[in-house]
Amino acid sequence: MSPKQAAACCRAVDDLLDPSLFKALSDPTRTKLLTCLVKCSRPCSVTEVADCCHVDFSVVSRHLALLEKAGLLTATKEGRTVSYAVQYASLCRTLRNLANAIEECCPAADAKSCKGNCCGKR
Repeated sequence: MSPKQAAACCRAVDDLLDPSLFKALSDPTRTKLLTCLVKCSRPCSVTEVADCCHVDFSVVSRHLALLEKAGLLTATKEGRTVSYAVQYASLCRTLRNLANAIEECCPAADAKSCKGNCCGKR
């Protein structure tokens, strides 16, 4: 199948390859902040995250807001303190579904033996 033919067929992978998710994960600082929050296993204030990652508070705040907008984090505000928590179930489900959709297109380990299952051709 040609790339043009493949682009014309719609499968789950089309909806799951969300540019906003990949934009959120494409910045090394954001991935470091997300990793820090994942390992903490609890909501953390912007100040706590800034301290653990040695990044300026204002920069951390902007990055965390972008991760929240992408659906990776939730934010809660108490007074002037904003805390962020990882959306573990949502993140795992999204990544697992994406991996399954990619595998559905070509479950073979190498592209040479791929049968082109993604668009219904076998």
